[in-house]
Parts: sequence; structure tokens; C-alpha cells
Amino acid sequence: MLETKKALPILFAVMFLVMIGFGIIIPVLPFYAENIGATPTQLGLLMAVYSLMQLFFAPMWGRISDRIGRKPVIMIGILGLALSFFLMGISSSLWMLFAARIIGGFLSSANMPTVMAYVADITTPEDRGKGMGIIGAAVGLGFVFGPAIGGVFSKISLSLPFYISGVSSLLTFFLVWIFLKESLTEDNRKLQNKDKSSLREVLNGPHSILFFLQMFVSLSLSGLEATFAYFAAEKAGLGIVDLGYIFMIMGLAGAIVQGGLVGRMTKKFGEGFVIQIGIVISAIGFGLILFIDSFTTAAIFLTIFGIGNGVIRPSVSALLTKTSTAGHGSATGFLSSFDSLGRIIGPPLGGWLFSITVGLPYFSGIVLSFIAFVLYRIYTAQTKKVQSI
Repeated sequence: MLETKKALPILFAVMFLVMIGFGIIIPVLPFYAENIGATPTQLGLLMAVYSLMQLFFAPMWGRISDRIGRKPVIMIGILGLALSFFLMGISSSLWMLFAARIIGGFLSSANMPTVMAYVADITTPEDRGKGMGIIGAAVGLGFVFGPAIGGVFSKISLSLPFYISGVSSLLTFFLVWIFLKESLTEDNRKLQNKDKSSLREVLNGPHSILFFLQMFVSLSLSGLEATFAYFAAEKAGLGIVDLGYIFMIMGLAGAIVQGGLVGRMTKKFGEGFVIQIGIVISAIGFGLILFIDSFTTAAIFLTIFGIGNGVIRPSVSALLTKTSTAGHGSATGFLSSFDSLGRIIGPPLGGWLFSITVGLPYFSGIVLSFIAFVLYRIYTAQTKKVQSI
């Protein structure tokens, strides 16, 4: 097992840089696509196709990492990300933009499940939550700083942020190549490289419920992300700059909690306790959001939601890699796939609910949180039942 103290900071830097690259293009892509001639519907498809590729291919990359090792798969994912950014930067027609997003989604779907599997390889079960929380913090911070950087450089040229993201990804590739050691020893690789029954094992047993729990959590989050700008404008008269600050505050708070508290809480109380507390706080956050009337209330209530939501994914990842009998890569690959499924369904569902009544996406968020909570209780009951047999 690698020395965790050396590997985790490198993984933090890798995921931070990867997510900065993602974040940089977020505020730019809609305008860039519009300039090329994309309609709102085509823009929606452009955003969705990326998540769709992740849905289909994250499990594949996870299984490949169980066979050939984590480092080469992470390098493939980051190189694919760089390629997609450069292709978007040179795109002069819509089909080129779609091709870039498809290539990027296919190859970069290797990143998250493999990095989580790497963390599972190098951490003890007691420290697993801490390791997953640190990766979650890196992701959150990348999304905080990325859009701000993209917004600044887009004033010079709409294509410039894509080239900056491409260069950032190439630098990350070399960081992995030079400094990151392989986490899967030959013996561990043989242990995780089981026969095809391991694929069935991933989706069988009580731990499979955790995939659906994560899907409902992602679905509620993406529904909020898709509608909150319109909701905040209508309820509190907030503009784009205000929203940028609010999401930055939420992201920073979530990153601090994930990086500092998740590990301590899971070590003291267990992942299950943290998952349940996170779901309850998320539900409270959804309820509070219905009452926003100013920048201050919007920032406070959204941050409460973000803190609750932010602790769930690292804790689910930690619990899953501890309980699944399949390889770490297979387990985290399917978790990423279900996460993507929630992100695909969430935005159109949230938009449809918003068109009925502006507060409906947040009422539905409370309901989805309740379903996730019930799923965890079912998981607990089934686990006890299996253990007693």
C-alpha cells in the first residue's frame, strides 16, 4: 500500500486542476455554441451528451483500472480531456463541438471512478471517508475557481478559455506521469481482477442500493442547479454576478466541510451516520430555499443545502468500496454512472417542474431526499439480514 500522506496531496492537485478545466468552460460554452449557431435545444443536447457518455463508459473504465492499474487509466482520462478542450477551441461548426464533447465524455469518464478507486487502494477502511472527502473538496474548489477564470478570459476571446483548459489538462497529465505512483500492486491486481461474476456482484446485494441513493441525490442537486438562477431572480431579484458569488460561497463551504469534517465524522460515527445527516440537512436546505428574499438569505440557505449535499458522495464512495466484493474500480465506476444518470434526468425534470410552479423543484428536492433516506434505511436492514444469515 502506498504512503497515503504522499499520494493524497497529488490526487487532490490532479482533481483540482481537472475540475478547474471543467469549470473554466462552464460560463463560456453557451455563448460559444450560440455563436456557432446552436439553438437552446441543441445547447441542452450538447450539455447532456457529455453526461450520457459518462453514464455509459464510467463502469468500463473502472473495470479496466482494476485490470491494468489506476495510473494509465487516469492518464488516458486527462489526455482525453485535453484533446476535447483543444477540439472545442478550434470548432467552427456545431458538429465539431458535438464531436469534441462526445470524445471528452468518453475518455474523461475514466477520471472520477479511477481516482476514487485509487483512494480506496491507498487508505485503510477507517480513513477511507477522509480520503474521499479530500477528493470531494478538490472537485468543489475546482468548480469555485474555474468559472471565475473562464469569465475573465472570455472577455478577451470566447475560444481562449478552451485553450487554457487544454493547457491546464496537459500540465495535469505530466503531473500524474511524473509524480503519481501506481496504487495497484501485482498481487492486488490479481485480487481485484476477478471473473465476470464480479460485474454481477457490483449490482447485486445490499450495496447496490447505494447506487440508487446517489442517483436520487444527484437528481435533486442537478434540478436545483438548472433552476436556481430563475428562482433567485424571481424571488429576490438576484442577477448573474450575485449568483456567481452565492455559488462560490456554497462551493467554498462545501469544500471546507468535505476536506476537514467528513474524515473525522466518518471515523467517529461511521459513513452511514454521515450519509443520513447529509440527506437531512439537504432536505432542510431545500425547504429553506423556498423562503429566500435577499442575497444574504440565498447565500445562507444555499450553503446549508450545499454542506448537506457535499458530505453524501464521499461517504457513499467510502462505504461502497468497503462493502462491495467487486474491484474498487468496478464499484466506483458504477457509482459515477448512476451519478451521471441523475445529472441527465435532473435538469429537464427541474425545468418542467419550475414551469408548473416556481417552487416545485425544491418541494421535489425534499421528496427525493426523503426517498434517498428511506433507501439508506432499506440498505441498513438488508445488510443486517445478510450478516445474520
